[in-house]
Amino acid sequence: MNETEEIVRIAARGDGVTASGRHVAGGAPGDRLTQEGAIISGPHHVEPPCRHFDRCGGCQLQHCDEEALTAFVRDRVVHAASGQGLEPEKVLPPAMSPPKSRRKTTMRAVNGGGRPIIGFNEGGSHKVVDLTECHVLLPELFALIAPLRRYLAKLKGRYGIDINLARVNQGVDLGLKGFAPEGLEQAEDLLDFCREHQLARLTLDQGYGPEPFWEPEPATITLGGVAVAFPPGAFMQATRHGENALVKAAMEWLGESDTIADLFAGLGTFAFALSDASKVTAYEAEQAAVLACRSSAARARKPVETAHRDLFRNPLRAAEISAFDAVLLDPPRAGARAQIEQIAASAIERVAYISCNPSSWSRDGKVLAEAGFRLAELRPVGQFRWSTHVELASLFVR
Repeated sequence: MNETEEIVRIAARGDGVTASGRHVAGGAPGDRLTQEGAIISGPHHVEPPCRHFDRCGGCQLQHCDEEALTAFVRDRVVHAASGQGLEPEKVLPPAMSPPKSRRKTTMRAVNGGGRPIIGFNEGGSHKVVDLTECHVLLPELFALIAPLRRYLAKLKGRYGIDINLARVNQGVDLGLKGFAPEGLEQAEDLLDFCREHQLARLTLDQGYGPEPFWEPEPATITLGGVAVAFPPGAFMQATRHGENALVKAAMEWLGESDTIADLFAGLGTFAFALSDASKVTAYEAEQAAVLACRSSAARARKPVETAHRDLFRNPLRAAEISAFDAVLLDPPRAGARAQIEQIAASAIERVAYISCNPSSWSRDGKVLAEAGFRLAELRPVGQFRWSTHVELASLFVR
């Protein structure tokens, strides 16, 4: 009789894993794995909604139902914590962003034998999957792909163009890297394209940074009720739903603090929301983001001060941190080891740590725990639906 093993969990990279440690791509919890490696679908295995799922590298988990997806997001965060000896006192159910809610992405366009191919790369490959549907992106973002194909079909020769899409207050912000119109006719065609599709902005990047080609009015995004200038390519949370979940956590945890240091502040995602009740100092290394945050705070008369500072090379020192009532930090994927060490050495008693990488977060969290902090609350966030990318909000209290 052919023996099978049950797949009991999903690994960090999306493989199904049995109790004995066998890994298989495309397995969901409750599936059975035969000795030959075939998958027998179980109760949490569903038909992927997108026809491109078996090739496109944009999603890894469309074969899992909602219960399995939610468990994966929660387990990634909780297991990362326990792996470093962190035991959260409270864990909330994951906040899962719905399908077709992603508001920012980068795709690739190439000449595929005389016709444009636009999409994401295949998993583990540089080959571009020509997308005819997408169940992740906002519909207004994906609606621009077919018109872009028609425009690029006029181009001759080989090309490789990065397509950056973002939803701003004024509509779709489009950035093309590796492309510029040649001659007056191509430039006029591109202007017509912008008008016809009512783009909020079009930027072109030929290797020296994005330059505006079309921008009828300044592009902005709304953060904490404030319209903030959106520099081309600037960071924003992947979905409005995910942003709201993270901001809500920060406000509940730090809303009664008089003074807050917002580290790796970006455009002010958390600073503007927290400034309704607190005085916030926002520290950020990207100069364009600092200027956008500063000018927007001044126009809105918000108690947000800004500081241009590279917190990797020049972290806020323990004495500086101790002058605040609370700290919020939202570092890049690598974490913030140098800054965390200064926080641990300070007198601060309340730290909200937002992270897009449970592994680096848990390593930093261990430093805080060793300095006398406890992990009071943990909130997993699944902004990147059907992806292995997981985010979280956490509260450390000394």
